[in-house]
Amino acid sequence: MTQTDRDPASLSLEEKASLTSGRDTWHTEEVRDVVPAITLADGPHGVRRQNKGSGDALGLTDSVPATCFPPAVALGSSWDADLARRVGAALAREASALGADVLLGPGVNIKRSPLCGRNFEYFSEDPHVSGVMGAALVAGIQSRGIGACVKHFAVNNQETDRMRVSADVDEQTLREIYLPAFEHIVRTAAPAMVMCSYNRINGVYAGENRWLLTEVLREQWGFDGAVVSDWGAVNDRVAALAAGLDLEMPPTRTDREIVDAVRAGRLDESAVTRAADRVIGVVRRVRDAERFEDWDVDAHHELAREAARGSIVLLKNDGVLPLEDPGRVAVVGELARTPRYQGHGSSHVVPTRLDSAWDALRGRTAATFAAGYRLDGEPDAALAAEAADTAASADVAVVFLGLPDQAESEGFDRTTIDLPAVQTELLRRVAAACPRVVVVLANGGVVSVSGWQDAAGAVLEGWLPGQAGGSAIADLLLGTHSPSGRLTETIPDRLADVPSHLHFPGADGHVVYGEGRYVGYRYHDTLGTDVAYPFGHGLSYTRFEYSDLDARETGPNAWTVEATVTNAGERTAHEVVQLYVAFDEERPTRPRHELRGFTKVRLAPGEGTRVRFALTGRDIAQWSVSRGDWRIDAGAFTVEVGASSRDIRLRAELTTPGDGRTDELGRMSTLGEWLDHPVGARVLRSRLRGADGFTAQGSPALLALARGIPLAKFGTFGIGLTGDVVDELVAAVRSSGETPDGTPGA
Repeated sequence: MTQTDRDPASLSLEEKASLTSGRDTWHTEEVRDVVPAITLADGPHGVRRQNKGSGDALGLTDSVPATCFPPAVALGSSWDADLARRVGAALAREASALGADVLLGPGVNIKRSPLCGRNFEYFSEDPHVSGVMGAALVAGIQSRGIGACVKHFAVNNQETDRMRVSADVDEQTLREIYLPAFEHIVRTAAPAMVMCSYNRINGVYAGENRWLLTEVLREQWGFDGAVVSDWGAVNDRVAALAAGLDLEMPPTRTDREIVDAVRAGRLDESAVTRAADRVIGVVRRVRDAERFEDWDVDAHHELAREAARGSIVLLKNDGVLPLEDPGRVAVVGELARTPRYQGHGSSHVVPTRLDSAWDALRGRTAATFAAGYRLDGEPDAALAAEAADTAASADVAVVFLGLPDQAESEGFDRTTIDLPAVQTELLRRVAAACPRVVVVLANGGVVSVSGWQDAAGAVLEGWLPGQAGGSAIADLLLGTHSPSGRLTETIPDRLADVPSHLHFPGADGHVVYGEGRYVGYRYHDTLGTDVAYPFGHGLSYTRFEYSDLDARETGPNAWTVEATVTNAGERTAHEVVQLYVAFDEERPTRPRHELRGFTKVRLAPGEGTRVRFALTGRDIAQWSVSRGDWRIDAGAFTVEVGASSRDIRLRAELTTPGDGRTDELGRMSTLGEWLDHPVGARVLRSRLRGADGFTAQGSPALLALARGIPLAKFGTFGIGLTGDVVDELVAAVRSSGETPDGTPGA
C-alpha cells in the first residue's frame, strides 16, 4: 500500500461505491492518495496478460508469453500437493514479473459430467482431491504475495446456458459434494478472493445469493477476503452488493446506481462500506508483496515438465512399456507433431516454448513419423495408408490420439465422449500392421476407451499436459521415469453410464441434480456398475505391496490409520496411497465409500515406508438438513487403504459413539421417530397408557404402517392421541432436561 494523505475511513459514499466496480477489464478502481488500483489476470495454469495496445479487451488472442503449466485436469491427476504448491509459487513469480497482483484461479468445480467443456480447468469428480490440490495451489501463489482467486462459486458444472441456468440441487448434496472444496480452501489457505459463478442456484443468481456469499462463505467458513464477480456475472448490482458481492468485474454500470440506492433507502450504506473495506483489504495485502522483474524461463519449463510427468496416467500395459530397447519406432498421429497442451477460453496461455512428443522421441530413438489423420476430423485415405505402411516396418507403433482443439473449450459443452472416428479407424489399421501398439491420449475431458483399447497393448492418458508435455511423454514412454499419475475421475464404459446423464445439461433454464450425492465413483461403487477404469486408478513400471494396517481411536471421534507400503518391484517409482471411509449397508443410505485422505510416496526397489492418516468426525459425518449442521450417527464404519476406489488392499472396522445429538421431535414427527428417540420413547410410553401394547402387539405390517404416521395424525384414528396430548408430549420431551442417553443435562 502506498503512503496516503487520507484515512480510508474518510472516504465519501461516492468514493466507496467506486471501489466496488473495476476501472476497466483488468484493473480495480483507485481513489487518489488513498487506494491504489491493482491488476487482476488469468489464469489457473499460466499467467495471461494481454499485450499493451491489443484490440482484444480480454486478451484471449494476444497475451504476453508465460509458462503454460499443466491445466488442473492433469495437475490434479498428480495427487501431489507439494508439486501443486511449487507450481503455484512459480505462477506467482511470473504474475509479479508481468505486473499482475491477483491470479484468477484455481478452479475447483466438481466434474459432475465428462461433457462439461471446462473440465480441463477443474481437478476432480471428488471434493477432497479438489480441495487439497486447490489449497496447495493457493498456498503456493500466495507464498509470494500474489493473491489467489478461487472459482467458480458455486455449482458451475456446465457451460451450456451458464449465464442463466439454475442449478437445482438439494442442500445435502451441496454441502457434501459441491461446497467442500471451497470450504477447505477458505479454511486452510485463506485466498484473497473468491469468484462467484454466473449461474443461479435454486433460482437465485450466485452473485445475488446472500445465503451463499454471506451466511455460508463468511459467517460459517470465516472468509475475510473479497468476493469478485465472474466477468459479466452481475445482473442487479444493488442486490449483489447487499448479498455480499464486493467487486463487479468488469464495470458494466455506473456507480451512481449504488449511490442512488443508498440515498433512496433501498441499500444500507454499511453494505457499501463493508464491500469497499474488503477491496481495500485485498489491495493492502497484495501491494505489500515483494515484486519480481523476471523469472528463470528454463527452470519453469523444467517444472512444467516435472508436473506433466507426474500427472500422466498409465491406464493399461501388457508389458510393451517401457520402450527401453524399442528398435524401430513408428510415431503415428498429427497430435504428436502438433500437440494439444491446453484448452481454450479465458485460461489460454501463450507459452514461452512448446515441446512436441515427436521432437522429443526422434531425438532419443530411431523413429519415423506419419500424420495418419487431419486435425479437423475429415477423412484422408492417403494419410491413413501412409501411417499403416510406416507402422508395418516398425517394431513398435506409438499412436497419438485425442480431441481436436475445437472440441472442448470454455463456453460450450461436448455432446459425446468418443474420439473422432477417423482416429479410431486409423488405430485399427495400425494395429493390423504392427503387433506392438501404444496409444497416447490428448484430451481435457474424459474420452471413452471401451470401443478401441483392445487394439493397443498400452494406453497412456496424457491429458492436456502443458508446454513441456511432449518431453514428459517421452520420459515415460522410454522408461527414464515411471508413470505416477492416477485418475481423479471415473472413465465410464459409455456416456449413458454417467449418473448425471439423464439430467445434463437441463432445459428451460433449469438443470436438476437428480443424482444427488452419487457423483462419479460414489455412484458406480455403490451400485457395483462396470466402468472402464475406476477413480484413483493408475499403473506404474513396478508393483507395490500394502501391509500392517493399524487403525485406532485417538480421541472423541478421532482416529489414526497407518499402513506400510513397499516397492516390491525393480524400479524406483511413486505410489498414491488412498484412504476411504466405507459404510457397508444392505440398502445404501449414503455413498458406499468416500475418499478421505491420500499421500504420494516415492520408493526405491525394496524400500518400504509407513504412511499415516488422521480422521475426524467430519470425515464420517453427513449433512442433516433438519439440523442445518453435520450429523454423526453412532455405529460401525470401515477404513479402506488401497491403490484405487476398486483396488482396496487393507480394511479395518472402527466404531463411533456418534455426536451425542438427536433430532428434535415435534407434532409431525412419526411414531417410528418417537420410538427410536431415546428420550421420546420413554416420554411416549410413560404418558400414554397402552403405547407398549400398541407398538408391541399386532401384525408386523400394522406396526410398519403405524411407524410411518406423524403423531399428530393419530387423533384421526381415535386411539387417545388427541392434539392436546401430542402437544403435552412434545413439551415433555423439550423440557426433560435430559441428554439423549437419559442422563441429566448440564
